[in-house]
Amino acid sequence: MTEDRIEHEIPGAAPPQAGPAGAVLAALADPTRRHLLDLVAAGGEATATTLAERLPVSRQAVVKHLTVLDGAGLVTGRRAGREVRYTVRPATLEATARWMSALAADWGRQPAPNERPTGAPGADTGP
Repeated sequence: MTEDRIEHEIPGAAPPQAGPAGAVLAALADPTRRHLLDLVAAGGEATATTLAERLPVSRQAVVKHLTVLDGAGLVTGRRAGREVRYTVRPATLEATARWMSALAADWGRQPAPNERPTGAPGADTGP
């Protein structure tokens, strides 16, 4: 939700200094939020009421989870009458996936600790 976004601290949300990837990873750390994201993606659009019917949690809990997903940029909500219809925002997840791929590629290029030259930072100096 854009103009209706709740601006107070939300339990489970990443701190602002964690950046977009931190917010995405914090949001996806919860299995219920991952399931919600899957359900919204599969249906193309969903309301908190329809999502709550498919989960063992209350509608209020679903709304709180959707607020975290929205804050992380993974879903967006638009008001339709009395309901809010949520859709997936794939760009944020794709950007996080690219960051993770780049990070993994960098790890693959770094020498193992026992391959670093003697005296290099982090090198094993031995007994």
